[in-house]
Amino acid sequence: MNDWQSWASIAVFVGTYALIISEKIHRVAAALGGAGLMLAIGATDDKSAFYSEHTGIDWNVIFLLMGMMMIVGVLKKTGMFEYLAIWSVKRAKARPFRVMVMLIVITAMASALLDNVTTVLLIAPVTLLVCERLALPVAPFLIAEVFASNIGGTATLVGDPPNIIIASRAGLTFNDFLVHLAPLSALLIAVLIALCRFLFRKSFLYDEDRAAEVMELKEREAIRDPRLLVQGLIVLALVVAGFVLHPVLHYEPSVVALLGAGLLVALSTAETSDVLKEVEWPTLAFFAGLFIMIGALIETGVIGEVSRALANAIGDNELGGSMLLLGASAVLSGIIDNIPYVATMAPITSDLVQAMGGDTNHVMWWALAIGADLGGNATAIGASANVVVLGIAERNRTPISFWQFTKYGLVVTAVTVAISAVYVWLRYFALA
Repeated sequence: MNDWQSWASIAVFVGTYALIISEKIHRVAAALGGAGLMLAIGATDDKSAFYSEHTGIDWNVIFLLMGMMMIVGVLKKTGMFEYLAIWSVKRAKARPFRVMVMLIVITAMASALLDNVTTVLLIAPVTLLVCERLALPVAPFLIAEVFASNIGGTATLVGDPPNIIIASRAGLTFNDFLVHLAPLSALLIAVLIALCRFLFRKSFLYDEDRAAEVMELKEREAIRDPRLLVQGLIVLALVVAGFVLHPVLHYEPSVVALLGAGLLVALSTAETSDVLKEVEWPTLAFFAGLFIMIGALIETGVIGEVSRALANAIGDNELGGSMLLLGASAVLSGIIDNIPYVATMAPITSDLVQAMGGDTNHVMWWALAIGADLGGNATAIGASANVVVLGIAERNRTPISFWQFTKYGLVVTAVTVAISAVYVWLRYFALA
């Protein structure tokens, strides 16, 4: 990493990140501008940026998001989200904190079965309606759901994209993730609920009149198109089955999502142009720019250099190495997207595991997964779900700033990673 392009790519990335944090220009403009500069200085090229599986735009992520956004766009027309909003509020007796707890638990469970991005796409519209009905601030509820989605996604192989990469490299199964990470995920959700009670305590304002109005509503009356709702739920169930059966069917989630979106649009009476208007195009553009910038850091050897330095620091010390890998992964995943980070770190972790005995269920794999998944909560751009929710909030005229998200994210990440470190020490060393 001695050539000028490596240092120039670092400067571009840091400068872009500073602009995103400062919010002096829109994050989409910053990301696309940074991507353009990476191409201009030769840190990457068009082939690497647009066609490479490892150093370019991850089209699987882009088309997965687009497909699910289209499905959600059709479901919105049925009144399903209004139904769910009224139902959830009535079950929680319209008490704001109870509503948040319910949404956190639902989000975490759904993220474990689907993936965290798909989950927040489905839950966010419900949350917006709940907050509107109860006159509650939207940001705390959306932020809490992002945290829940990233923690819940840690539990399973399909819950977070980095887990799929790790499973493929290490030869881990769906059940391996359940056994090793689901208990930790459940514990951290309980911790998250306690943290949210403290972090967002000023947001739980109970409006008795609003609550009474919602409690009198009949959720069934919210359904505007029962036939389309049935069709949408069947397609959504098929899409979910496609996600879960990925190890058997070998269809990428993006393919499953696009097939489902195409089928649902063909079945519905909605105009295709209206459905496409529901797609968060700025969010997709932001991801494209971010992927190109990170790909340039990989191309110029910056990320590889950081990963090798980490590997050299670890050596053959299992306890120290797992703690360092856990902490470093959490920090780096809060700064750059955890997908390319894990893709770069997985082969290095594999070498470390081989040097330490080569066990498939080695602690190093779980340290990498935990750090990368939980570290995504640290900043507003640390994970895909974060960016998607910020885009939805902005589109609905309730924008969440970088620092508004990050000031809570840093607290949640610090606490959950610290608890995870204790969990790793107890499970794999003290009680092994």
